[in-house]
Amino acid sequence: FTTNERKELIARSLRSRNSRIDIFAVDQIWVPRFAKWAEPLDKYFMQRDLSKFLPQALSTCYYQDDLLGIPLYLDISVLYYRDDLIKAIPGFENIRDELHQSIAWERLLEYGQKYGKSKTFYLFQGDNYEGLICNYMEILGSMGGTFFQDNELKVNTEKGRQSARFMHDLIEKYKLSPPEVTDFIERESYIYALQNDAPFLRGWSSYLKDLDIQDQNPEKVKQLRMAFLPHFSGYPRMTVFGGWNLMISKYSDKKWESFEFLRYIQSEEVQKILFETSGYLPVLKSCYTDTTMLQAYPYLGYIKEMIACGVHRPALINYTKISDILSFYLNKILKSEISAAEGLQEADETIKSDKLFLR
Repeated sequence: FTTNERKELIARSLRSRNSRIDIFAVDQIWVPRFAKWAEPLDKYFMQRDLSKFLPQALSTCYYQDDLLGIPLYLDISVLYYRDDLIKAIPGFENIRDELHQSIAWERLLEYGQKYGKSKTFYLFQGDNYEGLICNYMEILGSMGGTFFQDNELKVNTEKGRQSARFMHDLIEKYKLSPPEVTDFIERESYIYALQNDAPFLRGWSSYLKDLDIQDQNPEKVKQLRMAFLPHFSGYPRMTVFGGWNLMISKYSDKKWESFEFLRYIQSEEVQKILFETSGYLPVLKSCYTDTTMLQAYPYLGYIKEMIACGVHRPALINYTKISDILSFYLNKILKSEISAAEGLQEADETIKSDKLFLR
């Protein structure tokens, strides 16, 4: 299931108001949407319990000052590069250093124009779904843009149009990304990158532990390295948070048992298992200072740097509507069916209207 499909399946089940569901997992951005079905957790957790969490993870569990969830894991958007392919470029050591610090988009485009021999130089996810919003937000943030203007949600801004045009230009102008990206979600883009030897791929930090991907081409997967996403010159490096939270249904008749399960999930033992088996980033502070873990996974220190640069998607109760509308128009922009200016203007007008939006 895609993230969007999971959301609808969970919502459909909770609307019945029966006690069949005790605990449900949600994308961290859905907490406001699912708040009306969630059991408030403030009475279950002491402050010392909550202080163990990374603030970037815990902050997504609140809605209107009520604690409604507990972080399950974090994910962050990253740039993957194929080390074996980078080594074929003259001065690859310098490129590695640039990538580690967060390479400027201007430099990556320069390398692409000089050494990119096909349209598979850089891959991203451009299908009409939540992942496209994350991709867009990364480009927008990396050039100093935001979803808000004068404290009001607004996507049709100068930075917004620049970001949409840049994503389109990666396909049509620079020809560094294939047109197929407009139909890619994560799995398709990962497999395409391996099959077509793309040197650069935008993805999530948990990708390297995806067993399905590992089976595709294990030798190529071994050559993948993780780096900060690119940024535009003059702007700070950044990443966008993903991740999931656990919530207790207020209709559950096993609330205390559910609470005990949440306490178990937040143990170091479980957090380490999730990381080691699935690549899901721990939500506990202690995991990033644990000597044993750092010795086994030295890149956790690098991940901690990325987390410090992370930004969240807007925590709005109508975020689902916003995401559905914006991803629809962004996808049309990428497919050259509409201009960036027209697409974002229509997105803004549709978001502000009370009309039901159907894809």
